[in-house]
This record gives sequence, structure tokens and C-alpha cells, in this order.
Amino acid sequence: MEEAKYVHIIGIGGIGTSAVAKWWKDQGATVSGSDMHPSQIIDDLEKHEIKTKIGHFADNVPTDCDLIIYSKAVPDTNVERQIAVERGITELSYPEFLGELAKTKKTIAVSGTNGKSTTTAMVAKILIDAGLDPTVILGSKMVELTDGNLRVGAGDWFVVEACEHMASMLNIVPDIAVVTNIEEDHLDFYKDIDDIRETFAKWIASAKQFVVLNLKDEQSEKLEAKNLRKFDIEKRTSGRGEQSFTVKSPGTSANGAEVKLKIPGEFNAMNSAAAATAAALAGVDSNMIAKALGNFKGIWRRFENVGKWKETDVYSDYAHHPTAIEGTLKAFKEFFPERRLVICFEPHQHSRTHELFDEFVESFDLADVLILSEVYRVTGRTEEEFEGSKELAEAIERRGKIDTVKYAKDLKAAEDELRDLVEPEDIVVIMGAGPIDNLARKLAG
Repeated sequence: MEEAKYVHIIGIGGIGTSAVAKWWKDQGATVSGSDMHPSQIIDDLEKHEIKTKIGHFADNVPTDCDLIIYSKAVPDTNVERQIAVERGITELSYPEFLGELAKTKKTIAVSGTNGKSTTTAMVAKILIDAGLDPTVILGSKMVELTDGNLRVGAGDWFVVEACEHMASMLNIVPDIAVVTNIEEDHLDFYKDIDDIRETFAKWIASAKQFVVLNLKDEQSEKLEAKNLRKFDIEKRTSGRGEQSFTVKSPGTSANGAEVKLKIPGEFNAMNSAAAATAAALAGVDSNMIAKALGNFKGIWRRFENVGKWKETDVYSDYAHHPTAIEGTLKAFKEFFPERRLVICFEPHQHSRTHELFDEFVESFDLADVLILSEVYRVTGRTEEEFEGSKELAEAIERRGKIDTVKYAKDLKAAEDELRDLVEPEDIVVIMGAGPIDNLARKLAG
């Protein structure tokens, strides 16, 4: 892999695959790629002199290409992957590439249903501030990373997010494996919660040094591992603009660290405790851990304030699982208890919406106004259509917890509803894992 001179990336517009493209560019390789849709990520790659094509075509694959990396959303029937097979070009999926890179470094990998990106970013922040000069690949963006979602360091450590979708994390054999939590999700791939937990058990069994698990998580408590360290928080208080807590991490230098965090939510306090535990196992002392977390500014699309619109604050948030939604709304209410909370949500995948329908119905109770745009269909994933956002809106309205619930057939209709319903001093949260983020940035200019 390290000898590749011309790398072509199929699905290059993903937040992870785009980081890989920039990593190869840093290594001196010529890099090209293709994706189905233009985006800000594609625009950013062009600034790095990485040529991208919109659409998948046979002639996108360069004649002198010697390595193909593809997003897991790209099937083997894709014409560019077929060309790779015909020409005998080495192929790696994005998770397989991460696994190969992990072999060259000491690796901290973070997985779990919720909180992966934030926890990975927190670990990266701590190690950077501690002078360990890590290499980082993140499924989001943060200001501390040289290229937003990538940092190429000269140190021994590699910090990476290990996605559980399609058991992708099994490709990465980490020195330190971190699991934030385990819940039902991706049920288009997994059979049930037992199947999910057993897959995580297989992954943590591969860890070379330590396994870090959530002391409060029901499914994680069922796991066993050698060199196990558990994390929790205590003495948590929260007010406007800050929360404080003590890290509970028995057997590590992070135990007892007093943290003041500038981003809200008990779930982010737990993410901090996970990151603190992993960083301590990497050799960072508790004072540096607390200082770095105190200066952590958050990441792209996680409680991100993107600007002002109609005398309101507009936020973009990636939450798309019921537990994440519930925790995020609670966090907004903690920080802004007197302001009306307007949520515009785009469900992500019909299968997730169907399998977790009842949980979604209950997850929005803290909203004052809720607008549901139609379910986003992920490119490259074939799935049966079940209940849509209209049925979800009707079920939430019947629950009777929210003042105003509206269904929007698409993002344009959702924008129209927002223009009618938003009042000065509201908190507007544009929420979901799909392109709804573009709406947030459009409203905020």
C-alpha cells in the first residue's frame, strides 16, 4: 500500500474518504476521485489540487492508477470498481485502508453507536496539546486538525474513528479500543442487539493493550476483555455556557480529573471521560487532560452554531439516532432554558426510521416546534420503504407533547415551514446526518 503512486478514490466526497485523499496527497501520491454529488467537501479537495469527477464512469479511473480506495457505500457493481478488477488494480475499502494505516502506528480507535466523532476529536485534542504529535483521521472536522478532518503527525500515535456500520471496525486492530456505548442501530445489517454486541466483543478482543468501556452502558457491561478500563462521571453540574464534572476512571491517571467543558450535554461529559481514559492510557497526565478538554471547542455538525437568521441562533447537529436526539435536545434546554426550541429534522434511512419508529416518536418531547422533512435515502444503499416522515409526524402529534408538529415533503418545504414558524430569540436546530446541513448554512448565510 505504501508504495502506491497514483490513488483513485471512489466516493471521495465522504468525510472519511476525503481525509484519506488528503493523506495520500501528503505522502506525495497523485490523487483523483469521483462522487455522485458536488459538495463543500469536493470544493475543499479541489483546493488541495485533488481532481474529482461528478458521476461514476469507466474513464474516471486513470490509466496509471495503482490503488483504488472506495467508500463502503460503493457496491462491487460500480463501473469504476469493475474497471479496477479488469485491470488488476489493488482495491481497498475505506475501513480496510484505515486498518492498513493502523498497522504502522500505535492506534487509539473509537467506536460505538453514539459519540464516536466527538470522542475521537477529544482524544486527538488531548494528544496534540500534550505534544504527542498524533496522526488523526476524523469523521467530522475540528479546528485543531490541519486539514479539518485530517492531521498528519510525526508521532507514534494514530487516532481514528472506527465505524460500526457493516462491522467496519473489525478492519482496525487497535492498541487501545474505546467503545462509547452500544445500542440498536444499522438493523439493515445486524440481526438484533445481541448481534451488535457480539460484533463489538469480537472487535475489543483484538485490542493489543487496553479496552475502554462505558460503566453506565447496559450492553457494554455485558462485555468482557483483558486489560479493561471503565469510565464514568460524577459531581456533574451544568449552567449557561459550561458544565463541570469529575472523571471516574479507576486504574488510570485520569481518575478524579476535574473538567470544565464548554459544550453541553451529559453525553458529552461521558465522551470526555472516555477520551480522558484513553489519553491517560497513552501516557498523558490528568492536568493536561483537564486543560485540553477545557479548551475543546466542539466539532462540525455537533451542536455547531452556524450563525444568525431572523434574530435567532441557528445550529447544525448530526444527531440521527433516537438516543442522540433526546440527549441533544436535553443539552439545548440546559444551556438555553428560557428560549423556544425549534427542531427541523431529516430522518436518515427508511430502515432505521422503521426499526426505531417508536423510539423516534418519544425522542423529540423537549422540542417546542418540530418540522420533519422526508426520510433521506442514502446513495448506494438499497432499502425497502417503510413508514415515512408523514407517518412519524402524525404519531408524534398524537403523543401530544409538542406544541407544533409539521411534515415537509422535502427540504424546500421544510425551509418554507421554518420561515413561517420561527420567531425572534428562538433556538433553531437543523438536525440529521444527511444534506439537511446545507439548509442550516443557507439560512445562516
